[in-house]
Amino acid sequence: MIFHKLSLVFPLLCLCFTSLLTRVDSTQPPFSCDPSNPSTETFPFCKTTLPISQRARDLVSRLTLDEKISQLVNSAPAIPRLGIPAYEWWSEALHGVAGVGKGIFFNGTIRGATSFPQVILTAASFDSYLWYRIGQAIGLEARALYNAGQAIGMTFWAPNINIFRDPRWGRGQETPGEDPLVTGKYAVSYVRGVQGDTFNGGKLKGNLQASACCKHFTAYDLDNWKGTTRYKFDARVTMQDLADTYQPPFESCVKQGRASGIMCAYNRVNGIPSCADRNLLSKTARRQWGFHGYITSDCDAVSIIHDAQGYAKSPEDAVVDVLKAAVKQKKLPESEIDRALHNLFSVRMRLGLFNGNPTTQPFGKIGADVVCSPAHQVLALQAAQDGIVLLKNSHGLLPLPKSKSVSLALIGPNANSAKTLLGNYAGPSCRSITPLQALQNYVENTVYYPGCDTVACSSASIDKAVDIAKGADHVVLMMGLDQTQEKEELDRVDLVLPGRQQELITRVAEAAKKPVILVLLCGGPVDITFAKYDRNIGSILWAGYPGEAGAVALAEVIFGDHNPGGRLPMTWYPQDYIKVPMTDMKMRPQATSGNPGRTYRFYEGKEVFPFGCGLSYSKYSYKFKAVSQNKLYLNQSSSTKMVESQDVVHYKSVPELGTEFCETRKFLVTIGVKNHGEMAGKHPVLLFVKPARRGNGRPIKQLVGFQSVILNAKEKAEIVFELSPCESLSRAREDGLMVIEEGTHFLVVGDEEYPISIFV
Repeated sequence: MIFHKLSLVFPLLCLCFTSLLTRVDSTQPPFSCDPSNPSTETFPFCKTTLPISQRARDLVSRLTLDEKISQLVNSAPAIPRLGIPAYEWWSEALHGVAGVGKGIFFNGTIRGATSFPQVILTAASFDSYLWYRIGQAIGLEARALYNAGQAIGMTFWAPNINIFRDPRWGRGQETPGEDPLVTGKYAVSYVRGVQGDTFNGGKLKGNLQASACCKHFTAYDLDNWKGTTRYKFDARVTMQDLADTYQPPFESCVKQGRASGIMCAYNRVNGIPSCADRNLLSKTARRQWGFHGYITSDCDAVSIIHDAQGYAKSPEDAVVDVLKAAVKQKKLPESEIDRALHNLFSVRMRLGLFNGNPTTQPFGKIGADVVCSPAHQVLALQAAQDGIVLLKNSHGLLPLPKSKSVSLALIGPNANSAKTLLGNYAGPSCRSITPLQALQNYVENTVYYPGCDTVACSSASIDKAVDIAKGADHVVLMMGLDQTQEKEELDRVDLVLPGRQQELITRVAEAAKKPVILVLLCGGPVDITFAKYDRNIGSILWAGYPGEAGAVALAEVIFGDHNPGGRLPMTWYPQDYIKVPMTDMKMRPQATSGNPGRTYRFYEGKEVFPFGCGLSYSKYSYKFKAVSQNKLYLNQSSSTKMVESQDVVHYKSVPELGTEFCETRKFLVTIGVKNHGEMAGKHPVLLFVKPARRGNGRPIKQLVGFQSVILNAKEKAEIVFELSPCESLSRAREDGLMVIEEGTHFLVVGDEEYPISIFV
C-alpha cells in the first residue's frame, strides 16, 4: 500500500496551511524559558548547559499527541503550559529580508530592509565573498528585526539553488544561473553569511544567527508553461543529469554550507513527489550528505500530493506520506512524529529561542541600526555595480562624457519605475530611486518618455519617441521585462521582447543623432539578435533586476564612474530555442527529439550571447604561469574499460579512488592577468576544463573555478586556483557514477589552453 511504502519517507516536514497565529504588537522578541517564570526554570529543555539533542528530546517528551501534531505545520501555535510562544517557520529573504512570508513584520520602528540585486544579477559578479557579505547583511538585518519584536520566526526559505535550465522559467531570476559550480558556491556563501558562520566555514558550533533553507529539492525549474504546472509536472530526469547538474548545488549547500533547512519541491521526479521521496530525503540528504536540519514542503505541497498528483489515496494518506502524522489511524508509530519534532525544536534552540531573554544571548545586541545601515547601502550598490554586464560597446560609445551642456533622451517602459528594479520576493526597501532620477543627477537636461503603455507594450507611441530622440545628444532606451512577464507561476512562451518593444527600439535608434544605448532589465534572457547587429545601437547593458541601488549603479556605469565587469551567468538563446519543450528535462542534446542541449555545457546551437560573456571599459589578457601537476596517474591494476561507440576508454570511478587520493592529488593553477586599459576595474576570471574527446554525454566544457581580481590601469596580477581531479576532471556516466577518464583534458581561460594528461 502507498502509505505503508512511504511511512518512513520523512523525518520532518512543515506544511503551509493558513496561519492561525495572531500578531501581538510588541517591542520584545518572543522566546521560551523565561528565567522570571518559576514554572519553566526546572524544565531540562531550558538548561543551556545540556546538549541541544537532549533538550529537544526532553521537550518533545512533554507534549501531548495533539500538541505534537500542531507543531508540524508552518504556523506552529503556542504551548502556554510549557511557556512556548507561537512560531512561524515561513519567512523569506531571497535578496533581502522580505515581508512575503508570515514571520516578519515591517510595522514597527523598522519599516524596510536593504534590497540587494535579484540573485541572477548578483551571480554575474562571480564573486563568492560578495555573496557571503550579502548573506551576512541579510542575517544581521533579520536578527535585528527579531530583536526589535518584529519577527515571530527566524527561519528563512532561501536561497533558491535550482539550475536555470530553461530560459523561459519565470523563477530563473531567483537563481544564481545555469552552472552547478556557481550555484553550489553561491549556496555555500549565502548560507554561511545568513547563519553567522565565517566565509570559510567552521565557526558555527551550534548557535545560528538566522536559519537558511536551500530550495527546491530537486529538479524544479518549471512553474506554469502552456498548461503544465509545477503541481502536476513529473520531471523525468536521467541519473546522469541528476549526478552532474541537479544535485550538486544541494550537496554543497548541505555538506559545505551546513544549511539548517531544506525545502522539497512541488514537482514529481521520475514519478515520485519530491516531498514523498524516501530515497531523496532520507537516504541522500540525511544519510549520504549528513543533513541534520529540518525539511519543509513548499506551500500546500502535501495536499497537492493527493489533490493534483493523485499519488496518495486520500488526504489522510497524503499527511502520512509527508508528515507521518496519522498516528490515530495507526498508520505509523508516534516515534516518527517525535523524530520530526526533535529536528524542528533543535533548530529553534540553535537560534537561541529557548535560552531565555534574547538580549543576553550572542546575537542579542544586534540593534535596529544595522538595518539599512550605510555599510549595507554601500554593499547593495557594489553588488549592482559588479553584476551589470556590458554586452556590446561599439567604437567605445560608453562611457558617455560628463558635460553640463549635453542633453539626454530616456525612453522606455522601465525608465521611471523603482519597483521593477527589485524583482520578485522583495521586501520594502530602504530607499527608492528610479533610473530617470539617477540619470538626471548626471544630465539635468534629461527628457523622459515611456514609449510603451506598459512593459507588455501592446500599445506604443513610437512617433513621439522618435521626435524626442531626434532632439537629444544621446539616447538611452530602458527596455526588457518585469514581473508581469516572468515570475513565480508565470513562465514565458517566447524569448523575444514583449509587444512592440523591438519596433520602438529600432525606430528610435534609426532616428537618433548617434548610436543609442540599450539597457535591459530582465531576469531571463531575451533574443536581441537584432540589436546585437544593429549599427545604430552602439551599446547594450544587461542589469537584471539590480535592487534598490540599481538605478545609481546603472548611471555610474553609463557615465564612467564605474567600470563594468559582470559576466553572464546563463546562456542567451535565440528565439527558435522555444521549439524545445520546457518539459524536456534532458541536459544533453538528443538528435531524435531535436533538443540541441541545455546550458553552455551541452548546448550545440548558436547563442545570442554565451555564458560568461561580459565586456569592460578595459581589456584583459591571461596567461598560464604555472600548473603544479600536468600529469595524473591512476592505479592501472583496477582500471575499467568502457566501450562507447567503438571507442575503448579506460577510467577510474571517483568512489573507487577514495577521499585520500582526491585530497592528495589536488594541484595548483596559477594564471597571470593584466589590465591593458586606462581604467581600474574588477574582473572575474573563469577557469574551464574541456575534454579532448567529445560526445557520449561529455560536457563541451565545464567551469571548475572562478575568482575576481581588482586591477588598476596597466596593472598585472597572479591568481591561484586549487583544483581537485576528482571534482574538476571527472564526469558522470549514464548511470550517474562519477569517473575520471584517461586522455587529455585542457584547462581553458579566455583563449588560452593548457593540457593535462591522465594515465590509467
